[in-house]
Amino acid sequence: MLQRRRWSRRSPFGEGCRERIAAVAHRTNSAIPLAENEELRLDSIQTVITGKTRLPSPPLICINILDLVREDDFTFQDLAQIIGADPSLTAKLLKVANTPYYNLSGSVTSVEKAVAILGVNIVKIIALSFVVYSEFQVEEDGSFDIDLFWRRSLTSAVAAEQIATALTGSGGDLFLIALLQDIGALLMRNWRPTDYRQISRTALNGRTPLHHLERDLFGFDHQTAGAELFKSWNFPEAICLPIRYHHCGDDAPQQYRLVIDILEAANVLSCFYNDSHDVAKITRAKHLLTAGLGFEEHAADSLIEEVARKSGEMFVAFGINGATMKPLSQILQEANEELGAMYHSYELMMLELKQAREKAEALAQELHESNERHREMAYKDDLTQAYNYRFFQEALGQEISRSQRYGREFSLVLFDLDQLKEINDTHGHLVGSQVLVNVSRLVQKKVRATDIFARLGGDEFGIILPETDASKAGIVAEQIRRSIEASAGNITATISVGVTSYCSDHGDWDKRIIFNKADAALYMAKKTGKNRVHVA
Repeated sequence: MLQRRRWSRRSPFGEGCRERIAAVAHRTNSAIPLAENEELRLDSIQTVITGKTRLPSPPLICINILDLVREDDFTFQDLAQIIGADPSLTAKLLKVANTPYYNLSGSVTSVEKAVAILGVNIVKIIALSFVVYSEFQVEEDGSFDIDLFWRRSLTSAVAAEQIATALTGSGGDLFLIALLQDIGALLMRNWRPTDYRQISRTALNGRTPLHHLERDLFGFDHQTAGAELFKSWNFPEAICLPIRYHHCGDDAPQQYRLVIDILEAANVLSCFYNDSHDVAKITRAKHLLTAGLGFEEHAADSLIEEVARKSGEMFVAFGINGATMKPLSQILQEANEELGAMYHSYELMMLELKQAREKAEALAQELHESNERHREMAYKDDLTQAYNYRFFQEALGQEISRSQRYGREFSLVLFDLDQLKEINDTHGHLVGSQVLVNVSRLVQKKVRATDIFARLGGDEFGIILPETDASKAGIVAEQIRRSIEASAGNITATISVGVTSYCSDHGDWDKRIIFNKADAALYMAKKTGKNRVHVA
C-alpha cells in the first residue's frame, strides 16, 4: 500500500512514489482483465465497438506510433519520421511544443528537435492526443457541445499531468489517460443519441451519476466502452485500465489506485473551471489534493492556479473555441467585486428606503395634521373657535350614554347675550362679532378641559359639564355671568343662563328632552329680568 505524506515543492512525495507511478505510466501491452464480478453485457459493448455503428478504426499513424514505442531499439529519428509523414500532425506537434506550457527557452523547428528536447513519451502523448482528438469530432446538433466536451477533457488532462508531475517529477501518461477517459461517452452518444441525450439531461438535473444511468439503460457505461475501444486499438494496459475504472476507483486493481485518485481530483477541477464555478467543486478538489494526495495547502492553491493558465494554453494549441480560462484567484476577485457592488447597491437601496420612509412619515404627519385641521373646521365655529352646534349635539349624546352606562351625573348650561341686537344696531355687526369673540374667550378660560363649550348659533352658547350636579353647575354659571358683566367696559354685555342636570335616575331622557329643559330655564332667566342664572 502506497504511504502518502505531506508534500511541498521543497520535499518529494515519497521515495517509492516516483517509481510506482513511473511503473504504472509505462506499463505496456497486456490484455485488460475483467473483474471477477463483471456483469456488463460485453456483447452490447462489442456492438458499439464493431461494425454495427460508424466508429473510427485506429488511424494508421496511431498504430505505427504505438508499435514503434514498444520496440526496444527504436530511435528518435524513427519516431520523428512517422510523425513527419503527416504534415498536419507535424504542424500541431510543433505548435504545442512551442507553447509556454512546456517552458522551452528556444524555438522548436523540427520533429527531431521536439523529440530530443521534450522526450519520447511527451511527443508520443502529444501525437496520440491530436490523432484521437481529430478522429472524435462530431457535428453540433443543438443538444451536445463538442467544444465543451474537449475543454473539459483537456482541462482534466492538464490537471492530471500537473498533479502527477508535482508528485513524482513526471506526468507519465496521465495527460493522455485523462484526455481519453470520456471518449466512451461519445461512442454511446453516437450509438443511441436519443436515449443518451435523455440520460444526460437526467444526470444534469438530478443526483444520479451518469455512469450509473448508462449501466441501467445500456448494461455498461462509458468507462467500459472507452477502455474496450482503446484495447481494440492496442493501447497499453496502463492507459486502458485507468480509463476502465476512472469513476470506480475502489474496483480498480491496487496498482492503479493512485492514478485514479489523480484523475478524480483532475476531473473535479475541470468541472469547476468549465461549468458553473460551483464552490462545492473547488472545496472538493482542495480536499482531494490535500487530504487525499498529501499536498500542502499553499501547494494545492498554486496548482489550481496553474491548471487554469496551462489549460488556456492547451485550448489555443488544439484550436478549441472559448480558449480563455479564468484562474481561481480571478474568479474570487470578481466574486468579491460583485459582492462589493451588491453591497453598495444594498446601501443605496437602504438609503433610498430610509428616505422613502422619512418621506412617507412626513406625508403621514402632514395628512394627520390636515385631517385634524379639517376636523376642527368641521367641528369648530369660524368666528369664536368654540365648538359648533354639530359637535355639541354629538358630545351631548355621548355624555347621556356615558351617564346611563355608569350612573354618573352631568349638567347642561345654555346662555345667550341680552343686548346683541342693540349692539349690532348701535355699533355695527363688526363690534357685535367682536363681543361674541370676547365672551367666547372668557368662557373658555372658566371651563375645564373636560367640559364642552360650543356656539350653537347667533348669540346662543352651550356648555356640557361632566361629573357635575345642578348646584355646582349653577355656581359655575354664576361665575361666568359675573365675569362677562364685569368685563363689558363701555359696551354693556350681559348674559341670561339656564341650567339643568341629568342622571340615570331620570330614566330614558334623550338629547331633545334635556336640551328643552335647559332652554326652558334660559327662558325663565330672561323672563325674570335677564342677566341672571336659572336652575331647572
